[in-house]
Amino acid sequence: MIRLKRWTALALAAILSAGLLSGCGQEEKQLNLSVCAGGDVATFDPAYVTESSDATVIGSLYENLMRLSTDVSGKTTVTEGIARKVDVEENIDGTVTYTFRLRSTRWSDGKALTAQDFVYAWQRLVSPATNSPNAALLSMVKGYDAVRAGGDVSELSVTAKNDSTLVVVLSGKYDWFLSDVCTAVATSPLRQDVVKKLKEKAQSLSDGSSALKWWHDPTLLVTDGPYCVSSYVSGNSLTLTANNRYYGNVGPTQLQFLFADSDEAAWDLYTKGSVDFVASLPEKELKDLYAAGQWSATPELSTYTILFNCAQLPFEDASVRKAFSLAIDRTALAALAGVTGQAAGGLVPSGVPGSGDQDFRTAGGDLLGTAPEDYAQNCQTAVDALSKTGYDDRYHLVYLYVDEGPAAQVAHALVQQWRDVLHVSVTPKAVTQSELSAALASGDFFMAGISQTAMANDAEAFLSPYTSRNSQNVVQYANSAYDTLLTIIDSASDSAARLACLHDAESLLLDDAAVSPLFFTGTAWKLRETYTGVSRDARGWFRLADISAAS
Repeated sequence: MIRLKRWTALALAAILSAGLLSGCGQEEKQLNLSVCAGGDVATFDPAYVTESSDATVIGSLYENLMRLSTDVSGKTTVTEGIARKVDVEENIDGTVTYTFRLRSTRWSDGKALTAQDFVYAWQRLVSPATNSPNAALLSMVKGYDAVRAGGDVSELSVTAKNDSTLVVVLSGKYDWFLSDVCTAVATSPLRQDVVKKLKEKAQSLSDGSSALKWWHDPTLLVTDGPYCVSSYVSGNSLTLTANNRYYGNVGPTQLQFLFADSDEAAWDLYTKGSVDFVASLPEKELKDLYAAGQWSATPELSTYTILFNCAQLPFEDASVRKAFSLAIDRTALAALAGVTGQAAGGLVPSGVPGSGDQDFRTAGGDLLGTAPEDYAQNCQTAVDALSKTGYDDRYHLVYLYVDEGPAAQVAHALVQQWRDVLHVSVTPKAVTQSELSAALASGDFFMAGISQTAMANDAEAFLSPYTSRNSQNVVQYANSAYDTLLTIIDSASDSAARLACLHDAESLLLDDAAVSPLFFTGTAWKLRETYTGVSRDARGWFRLADISAAS
């Protein structure tokens, strides 16, 4: 009897051991992937994410209503995430109601995820008290302007009908709401009780000299996405492990992020075998790929652009702005941006969807006359236009820029072009990002160079900030015809008519020269040939949860 019990115990132990191995994944089936998406994580709070490298991390921890996936052809598509079903209803008053039926899923601590978690996150995002740089993502939601003006987040039309039903009312028809707003990292769900608990813990640990962020220990985060944080060494590495509460399949059992302060340092990690994925390649590697005929750079959702202060002399005069814009040699400036640089033919960059297989930029054509053979005529037109304005050099013009990437070279080349063509003097001034933001917010600037990015992969996201009532309209451009076009776009039911209005709006904005686009850039990344399945959002971050070993 004793022997039988012992044999049974041994057999049971073997079965349990096999079961544990099966539950964790057999050793040979485990996939531990090391990656470099950029530098150290600046924030683990979805509302404050601005860097694509941070978005790659946070997007691995939290899942939104919709998510990215890669189809069998390798094309990135948007599919259901936490929302298992979406109903859309166009209302008589022009608003549009989205009803999301949520999956029955749980947070990493086992608590059920509910519609209220989205309500809390979205109200928190738009609240002026949060001061999120991503608040405008929800500007199309009915009640947004009221919340921003008065601070009452209950006015935002986002409600939980019950635990599994989220209802959102938009002020108009926005084709990119599902694909861009509902996949964004900033609009991911959050648990109010978790944020409150971690805030209290952080406050209790603060020494009084500096307050700790509620997410200061990311291993305490409660997440709903593919991964949880298992370890974090500031400035060095971050390790994520698969979230066993996640409803979907997860490729890598473990993701280890190694941090690098430059593309060159990241590439060094890749060439040494320390990582198997690198999010962006250095200029030298891009040039080598181009020379070898292996060029496959992807357009970035960004346009390096000059902002003219339309409310301040001499740039109150559209003819002055136009002259300064015409005098620019965009081809020469694009060359300073590296091998991916492309002279901007408009504000909306290459790669933004248009009609069918033709992107918006291709359909819109070159609105700025960037062809080298056109430059001489542009310069003569610029000289003639400026002479008619009575412009003189009494304004002591200053061009502001943040000294990152090629910005300094571009700034000095610009002022030289204006001196050579228009015989005007402009002083380039490097400032910090916070100093530039303050100058733009206060209107205390003549002109500034910025990398204009969009919160959505849609032409409207580039153009809507310049409507007269938009809080992002730092150039203080005002044109009633432009405002009307954007209003029509918000309510257009016909996609062809909508695109036509978008093209008209871009032409009008550039004809008034409120802004002067300079160049577009591209990017490329590297995943070892032994893996497959990485997806990239057009805004620059990656979904790594679907990576698997190549067959």
